[in-house]
Amino acid sequence: MANEEDDPIIQEIDVFLARSLLEKLYLFQYPIRPASMTYDDVTHLSAKIKPKQQKVELEMAIDTLNPNYCRSKGEQIALNVDGTCTDETSTYSSKLMDKQTFCSSQAASNVSRYAAAVYKKGELHLTPLHGILQLRPSFTYLDKADAKHREREAANEGGDSSQDEAEDDVKQITVRFSRPETEQARQRRVQSYEFLQKRQAEEHWVHLHYYGLKDSRSEHERQYLFSQGHGLAENTELIKSPSEYLMMLMPPSVEEENDKPVAPSNVLSMAQLRTLPLADQIKILMKNVKVMPFANLMSLLGSGTDSTAVLRCIQQVAMLVQGNWVVKSDVLYPKDTSSPHSGVPAEVLCRGRDFVMWKFTQGRWVVRKEVAAVTKLCPEDVKDFLEHMSVARINKGWEFMLPYDEDFVKKHPDIVQRQHMLWMGIQAKLEKVYNLLKEHLTPKKQEAQSAHPLLVSGEQRVNMAKAKVKQNYGQLEKELQKQKAEIKSNDTSAKMDVSNIRIKEEPVSDEEPMDTSAYEGMNNGIVNGLHTEQDSTDSINGHLPGGCIDRVAQELKAFVSSTFKKQFVLTLSELKRLFNLHLASLPPGHTLFSGISDKMLQDMVLDTGCKQILVPFPPQTAASPDELKVYALWEAGDTYDQHRQVLLEIFSKNYRVRRNVIQNQLSQECGEDLNKQEVDRVLKDCCVSYGGMWYLKGTVQS
Repeated sequence: MANEEDDPIIQEIDVFLARSLLEKLYLFQYPIRPASMTYDDVTHLSAKIKPKQQKVELEMAIDTLNPNYCRSKGEQIALNVDGTCTDETSTYSSKLMDKQTFCSSQAASNVSRYAAAVYKKGELHLTPLHGILQLRPSFTYLDKADAKHREREAANEGGDSSQDEAEDDVKQITVRFSRPETEQARQRRVQSYEFLQKRQAEEHWVHLHYYGLKDSRSEHERQYLFSQGHGLAENTELIKSPSEYLMMLMPPSVEEENDKPVAPSNVLSMAQLRTLPLADQIKILMKNVKVMPFANLMSLLGSGTDSTAVLRCIQQVAMLVQGNWVVKSDVLYPKDTSSPHSGVPAEVLCRGRDFVMWKFTQGRWVVRKEVAAVTKLCPEDVKDFLEHMSVARINKGWEFMLPYDEDFVKKHPDIVQRQHMLWMGIQAKLEKVYNLLKEHLTPKKQEAQSAHPLLVSGEQRVNMAKAKVKQNYGQLEKELQKQKAEIKSNDTSAKMDVSNIRIKEEPVSDEEPMDTSAYEGMNNGIVNGLHTEQDSTDSINGHLPGGCIDRVAQELKAFVSSTFKKQFVLTLSELKRLFNLHLASLPPGHTLFSGISDKMLQDMVLDTGCKQILVPFPPQTAASPDELKVYALWEAGDTYDQHRQVLLEIFSKNYRVRRNVIQNQLSQECGEDLNKQEVDRVLKDCCVSYGGMWYLKGTVQS
């Protein structure tokens, strides 16, 4: 007791287990370099990995202008490696050793005991490491130089030999047939060094994109080091009772476990279910039910369950569709599984089912033939997808099985907004994979109107129309009073010119004389509770007031301006992704949540001094329309504006360019010889390197 009193507890720190980067996080070590000399500021030219072998190669630039660099030695090495000819197979295209390659080796075979930790605001977040790699310089270029030397020597010896020599004597050839390989011989061959080298060479390299330490993408990825669930769903491994810790330290014997009766794997009583952690309860329920309103889920979990905790857990295993929760595809089709009907891998099944779920976010009806034509899956798999969440109607198609949950959408707008952004990301992936046409992306008008068929009485319609008239009348009266005040201040005539009054007219359509439909009147064309892209600047009962539009424009302009000052070059697809991340960081009710269309975003980009670069993409490109639109900041107000403009002019005529071409063009246009640091600065602002070629940011096709 005395020892415990002398050693009091100073602080308690909560520990969280982050799973977002599970099996993706590697620790790189550079054993031949001191910790004070990092490679953060060194230009990384390319990167590639062999995932099964956990082998990585990085190609980094060498500062040839450094006073410690021996230029003559660099030229000699390049000459020995590549010879006098320069083509695409040359290691050093600049005839100078201006780069070096780092090759990895595994520092430890078992890394299950290691994790990366991040400490923030009294919380310690741990992410398990997938591998620890040590990177050292590779000298394979010396092997290439030796091979060149041997080729030259062989050519010289062949040239000196006399052509008058007699033909070689005829030699006897003995033909032997190999005996069948025994099991022991096969095992020895499999364990041999040559066989292992051959197996390693068979795995193909996967080329990667390198992002610097201060790049926005790196900052975004670093957020995944923090636990997303904050101690609820994802950290049940770290929350154990004393009895559970004792059970882990002293597990029961195998005999005791075998004596217990085993229930069928597909049967679980509610009493057994409620003994599990909350996250497991929700996962089991959603996996069995597949589609469920939030109110039903709360009733199954029992009284006293925190709804906030349930909301956090449900988002890990389900997606929001028409206000209801539908289990995620990867929960039903785990990794390394396949279809029982066609044998298609789980990844393809998840994409097909995600397409069906996304179609139901656009409307209540889905046609089976359309799903089969887009996903190219067998009819049995498509039928399984549809039966999970819809009901077949004769001569109509498949209708979503549950009505639109308007109560949940109204009570939880933040959840709806977050789910909407997730669906936008899924839609972008589906557009790339399936090459979706415009008719697949635009929901039909009939479907939008029948998104949730609610009965509205005539009295309710009249009240809605009266409320709309009152609001419009109030706006008109305010505008009239404002004009009267201006006339009095200017001492003009007391009579007011009626033509100066601007009366805001509501759009009238022949098909819809009055907005009385239940869906559009209450949700105003909202999918999952959010404004769609069309008429996204409209508010619930009309257009946004002028002051609100100005605030939205100011906020949008500030975002676009700050983003392009950091990135300089962006595709429309990347800009929309960054804008969605920006929206996710804003508090609920912010002015930017009023709805920003693609046209507004593009117009604001041009208004902030940016220009669209018409990059000549190759004809066979698989890029989406948003990826084909490339915008660049034309004037940033620094000394590199002219250099960047010359660079952008080059890429308006070429899809990809070599570095020496860029450097020569910059020297000709700017009238001065630029050093390597200046060229690197311009290239880093606007371009990325891949396979020895330079591309504008966002234009490299995988």
